[in-house]
Amino acid sequence: MLTDFDALTFDCYGTLIDWESGMVEALKGLTDRVQRPLTRDQILEAHARHESSQQHYTPAKRYRDLLPIVYKRLAEEWGVHATHEDCVEYGRSVGNWPAFEDTPGALQYLKKYFKLVILSNVDNETFQASNRRLQVDFDAIYTAEDIGSYKPSARNFDYMIEKLEGIGVKKEKILHTAESIFHDHKPANAHGLKSCWIYRRHAQTGFGATMNPGEMPHVDFRFNSMHELVKTHQEQLRVK
Repeated sequence: MLTDFDALTFDCYGTLIDWESGMVEALKGLTDRVQRPLTRDQILEAHARHESSQQHYTPAKRYRDLLPIVYKRLAEEWGVHATHEDCVEYGRSVGNWPAFEDTPGALQYLKKYFKLVILSNVDNETFQASNRRLQVDFDAIYTAEDIGSYKPSARNFDYMIEKLEGIGVKKEKILHTAESIFHDHKPANAHGLKSCWIYRRHAQTGFGATMNPGEMPHVDFRFNSMHELVKTHQEQLRVK
């Protein structure tokens, strides 16, 4: 049951922040100039491919400095000229990406019952901008900038587990809560963590802005929204 856990560790982008809508909007200046029409999923899947590759080759680069390279690679792939300023502007766009409508209220409710923790492939300055949209104070924030690598690297999960133990949260009391199968649920399985899938793309096909994970991992809970997670927690509290 959800009530068995002491801490919810969240991926942010794709789970709490609607990064796919944010990306598509921020890329309009580029995609509007592409000669052939691109579907939303074609844009997202190309972004996932270049982002994942860049994170592999430059794991210590801050996310706001990595995204300009992704923008440059997309421009090259789609045959569109992009200036350095265009690339940098895209890297600064993350703070404008919207929160899912149900996110702030759900986090404020869950804060009453759990430690809330972020494990995100982002840099600290960028997350600070997004955190204002989430409207909650997290008990711990672990970023790729802090760790020097990007999920799905095992290092990120090793770091999180070690640091949470230091503030009194045992591994078996952690529920890792995320949308991305590739970045989060597969490595959570490998680390023996319980996991909760917030399946934001339940009404769509494919994996959007994340890489295809191949074989699907085990998840302990699945909800289509943060609202559903809260509703189930409330029901379980009544049963107890």
